[in-house]
Amino acid sequence: MTTRRHFYTLLLLAVALLALSACSNTPPASTNSDAAPVAPTQILPQATAPPTAPVSASPATHTPAATATARLTQVPTSLPTPTSQPTAIPTPTAIPISRLSIEYLRQQEYPGSDLLIEQKLAPGSNYDRYITSYQSEGLKIYALLTVPRGQAPATGWPVIIFNHGYIPPSQYRTTERYVAYVDGFARNGYIVLRPDYRGHGNSEGAATGAYGSPGYVIDVLNAVASVKRYEAADPNRIGMWGHSMGGWITLRSMVISPDIKAGVIWGGVVGAYEDLLEHWRRNRPGAPPGASTSRGSWRSGLVAEYGEPEDNPEFWRLLSPNHFLTDLAGPIQLHHARGDASVPVKLSEVLVEQGQAAGMPIELFAYPGDNHNISGNFNRAMASSVSFFDRWVKQPVNLREVSGATIFPRVDGVNLRSGPGTSFGVVGQLRIGESLPIIGRNDDGTWWHVQTPDGPAWVAASVALAAHTNGVPVVAAPSPVQS
Repeated sequence: MTTRRHFYTLLLLAVALLALSACSNTPPASTNSDAAPVAPTQILPQATAPPTAPVSASPATHTPAATATARLTQVPTSLPTPTSQPTAIPTPTAIPISRLSIEYLRQQEYPGSDLLIEQKLAPGSNYDRYITSYQSEGLKIYALLTVPRGQAPATGWPVIIFNHGYIPPSQYRTTERYVAYVDGFARNGYIVLRPDYRGHGNSEGAATGAYGSPGYVIDVLNAVASVKRYEAADPNRIGMWGHSMGGWITLRSMVISPDIKAGVIWGGVVGAYEDLLEHWRRNRPGAPPGASTSRGSWRSGLVAEYGEPEDNPEFWRLLSPNHFLTDLAGPIQLHHARGDASVPVKLSEVLVEQGQAAGMPIELFAYPGDNHNISGNFNRAMASSVSFFDRWVKQPVNLREVSGATIFPRVDGVNLRSGPGTSFGVVGQLRIGESLPIIGRNDDGTWWHVQTPDGPAWVAASVALAAHTNGVPVVAAPSPVQS
């Protein structure tokens, strides 16, 4: 009997050991509250657009434990599989960088190449004319080049990059159209380089259009780089002119490249993408040359991929230079006919308002009646354009290097006065090459209050160019001097 009892005792002990071993090999479900969370996806900053607000974690909420009942329940030998998983907090998605975005274009390199003279043309009145070529994204791009005759300035001739408007690529010829426009700048002491965008004339590549592809802008930025390498050119004095579609290219180029010291735009398509979608959704008269008015082209493609502007405003803001005006290196002058049936003057008016909101110098000459080419006011518009370039290209300033609200004189010897009006005494002068910080303005913004080395003074807004002025306060002005 004793032997049998000993046998059963050993048997029970063996079973217990086996059970204990089996339990120790079953991993329990993790309940560690200190487990490292899944790392969130990094969101990259996008240019100068407002940063996306971070997704805040939901506040912690206490879930009370279930109330225990008086009746004991059988403890299961294994934990049940949860019937539902915790809801995952969605990871914010970074705004994609489109090839049309300002940020994308800023990230690219534009090496250009040496300008190769392909053909010498008949000369102008006081300048020589050539067909030249340069490289852009591996494509050979042709261009019209004019070079002033005579003794060049010590630093080289100032330059104007000339961006033509829409001409059907199959009809485009390097030496045709815009003849009087090019002549207006060339005979006033400027090198003029007028690129034949890809797919135009003899230029290689496909004519991709300006609104749904960055190709034309890339060609123009490579033109800037190429002319900087040209021996007769001053690489630090480059301006840009654009008409219609060329105005679109000019505005985009100016917020990308700090090399462009001033821009003049005639009848320009200068609206943001949101405005183009809103005002030119369907076939109708008045669409800008070169802009497809069909939803079946770049418009529908962008909307299909990224949604309408009201549904995805962060993305659409990244495409348009209108939202990057504080990055301009130089001022802009606009010319637009109120009778323009191709591109409405409203686009230029809105750009001026956007410039004022950004505190950046954008001015508009609007002409009653007239047409898209400003033919009826050509001489007046050309004289204003040349004068603007003479001041801001031949004697440039770099607005990107300015810290805070600053004024520059439009002409040499601008009067500094003791108060906001010509009845106040002159206390000094501001010369070309000088600038002063702005510390305030009068009620209607017609006079700037500035800080000089000798103390505060006032400058008439009409004779000065002011930049980065958003947020400048209105200050109390002294009483006029009684005579």
